[in-house]
Amino acid sequence: MNRVHAFRLFLQRARPHELCAACFCIVASLLVALPCEAADEQPPNIVLMMCDDLGWGDTGFNGNTIIQTPNLDQLASEGVILDHFYSVGPVCSPTRASFLTGRHYYRMGVWTANQGHLPAEEYTLARMLHDQGYATGHFGKWHLGTLSRTMSSKGQKRRPDLHYSPPWERDYDTSFVTESAVCTWDPGIGPRSKNNPYFENGQPTHENVLGCDSRVLMDRAIPFIEDSVRQQKPFLSVIWFHAPHEDIQAGPEYLAKYKGHGEAAHYYGCITAVDDQVGRLREKLQELHVADNTLVFFCSDNGPEGGVPKDRSKTRRAGSAGEFSGRKRSVLDGGVRVPAFVHWPKHLPSGIRSETPTSVLDLLPTIAHLTEAKPHPQRQLDGENAWPIWKGEISQRSKPIPFRYGNFACLVSDDYKLIIESPQNTQKDRLFHLATDVKEQNNLADQHPDRVASMREEILSFLESSKQSHAGKEYDNASPPVDRWRGLGKK
Repeated sequence: MNRVHAFRLFLQRARPHELCAACFCIVASLLVALPCEAADEQPPNIVLMMCDDLGWGDTGFNGNTIIQTPNLDQLASEGVILDHFYSVGPVCSPTRASFLTGRHYYRMGVWTANQGHLPAEEYTLARMLHDQGYATGHFGKWHLGTLSRTMSSKGQKRRPDLHYSPPWERDYDTSFVTESAVCTWDPGIGPRSKNNPYFENGQPTHENVLGCDSRVLMDRAIPFIEDSVRQQKPFLSVIWFHAPHEDIQAGPEYLAKYKGHGEAAHYYGCITAVDDQVGRLREKLQELHVADNTLVFFCSDNGPEGGVPKDRSKTRRAGSAGEFSGRKRSVLDGGVRVPAFVHWPKHLPSGIRSETPTSVLDLLPTIAHLTEAKPHPQRQLDGENAWPIWKGEISQRSKPIPFRYGNFACLVSDDYKLIIESPQNTQKDRLFHLATDVKEQNNLADQHPDRVASMREEILSFLESSKQSHAGKEYDNASPPVDRWRGLGKK
């Protein structure tokens, strides 16, 4: 923590009886007397944005020529495009658990969407930065547990009494969230809103929840940022858009932009609606004179919904995974490799595409490095500090990236991905060289037995470590896990 921020945090937290007037004056005078370059030592503001079911090929900065994303494209072009970025989860809840903790979702029992919850014992980005004096806010989708002890958007089978885990009890000062997906237009009404209202700081609200959902949530995110700046507090703003998850509906203004595209116009339109709100956010950061000290990150939580469309004009499931095989719910790259960039003026290079594999697991350790925060010493992190990769100083990561979903466990190490289905049986092992086989069609397992054996050992070691985490070995006085461990190769 730098001197300026340490002094400010001291002044904010000190009780009256702990500071005499003379001491206060001395500390204040030191703050005033610090050289002007101390302004550059201010802790960075952090904005972390994520779309829902946005495919790798659904943005202009990844080559889409139909969907209009000028604001995302500009930010991407001025920052670092993470060309080989993984959501880790091929569905939403798992990715979100890893996004906030730097830990694989299997360590927490978040096996898939609408299962498990974010345990209170996890040391999240919000908790880490809250301890650093940050204002913390979460806006949009939550999907890491229920927001009520008595109701859930998924009904009583979701066990809201057991899986109650709202952001206002997970170290967020401010929150405006839904438990799960809502319609991208008029989110406050319709089937998706049943038992799934927006909760504003813990209370269900029906105010300003009609029209474009991306605008609805940005209407809350921007005042939070304004208040933080007014209070001279660094801020963490996590903004998780619902778009373009089903129910997919674009408003009239956005449908007009895509005349002639049939049903796909709804999909394209709600992505452009997200883009407009990203532009609105950027203008506000500039207006508040904090744009240069705000790190902006953007990604998706998994690949696009549905099969590859034969005729996009006839479906709202019009997403593109680019050149990759697989889509949502697949551990092939089309299900887990997603559009992403990071933007921070004067700190990161601009106009480059990083080919080094990175993932949501890297966010917490990277932000810890940038803010001089300390991750919890008893929590096994699966990500690493990606700052040298983002800066272009190194082109290889030190940790492999693990995946686990359904019948599959995977590992990406260097340019290779290994997919296995059993701890013992190797007959279905698949090894792909991602740099030369983006569609993952050429199985090299028989040609590289030593590499397969080594990567298999790493996968199984990771799974055993995750099993211990799931049992609560890293938590003090933890309750028993709410669900049995889900081993590989077992039903």
